[in-house]
Amino acid sequence: MDTRQLAAFCAVVERKSFSQAAERLGVTQPAVSLQIRSLEQRLGRQLLDRSGRRVEPTEAGLRLYASAQRLLAAEEHLLEELEADDEGAVTGRLELGASTGPGGTVVPVLLCDFQESHPDVRVRLSVSDTQTIVEQVADRELELGIVGAGRRHRGVTFEPFFRDEVVLACPAGHASAGKTISIEQLRHEPLIVMQEGAGVRQVIEDELRKAGTRLRDLDVHLELGLQESVRSAVLAGHGVTFISRLAIEADLAAGTIATARVQGLDPAREIFLARASGRSETRAARAFLAFARENLRA
Repeated sequence: MDTRQLAAFCAVVERKSFSQAAERLGVTQPAVSLQIRSLEQRLGRQLLDRSGRRVEPTEAGLRLYASAQRLLAAEEHLLEELEADDEGAVTGRLELGASTGPGGTVVPVLLCDFQESHPDVRVRLSVSDTQTIVEQVADRELELGIVGAGRRHRGVTFEPFFRDEVVLACPAGHASAGKTISIEQLRHEPLIVMQEGAGVRQVIEDELRKAGTRLRDLDVHLELGLQESVRSAVLAGHGVTFISRLAIEADLAAGTIATARVQGLDPAREIFLARASGRSETRAARAFLAFARENLRA
């Protein structure tokens, strides 16, 4: 079976569009259409429903999609192994994404140390919110994602990578600094939150829901994008925010930011590793994960 036809088919299923699939594969739309027609003719079945606004797989197409992913992953793994040099040195590219929490703290240091140990690997890190990174992993624009929340997504698998503590950060000298406050007291604090899609925000919304309240019940003054934005606002004295402790370690050491606890909330979170389902890891990715797990345990 022609794996180029299978790759075109999988791209159309994942993008739900012939034109977007062609763009992803770097070919023309007619070329993708020809590959799909040839595949359907060979199998004697209609694989895609083209009648709606979006292209959807038929029942036969869904069965083929699962098997095609496995076959393409095996092909990718075989080619990657064949390209490895005789000495076993790790080479190639590592395309990795991280959400703003781990992407601004732990991950850059890990990557720098890894690259020093494997100088023949070219590393590129993209930093964005959790939702964007997961989408890029699903679209195979990134090989790995390290994100602050495990979101359900067809085509992406998640596994715990390391734990991160989320704290309520407040300006130095704040009345709540170093104390434990109730949710009722929190309602009267000017709260700064990150944008929707941020992993920390999802964790806090889940914790509040378990405690019988919601984010909209609090005094949310500002929604300021991602982690560095809310940190800057707290430093300037504009309110309090929930944030990864890793992101403010230097501020805590310098005494410019303090923390408080909220009774009934335990917002420690798992940082997750996100991978595209069925995708075979490159040697560079396997080497990085082994390196990271060893160093995160240290």
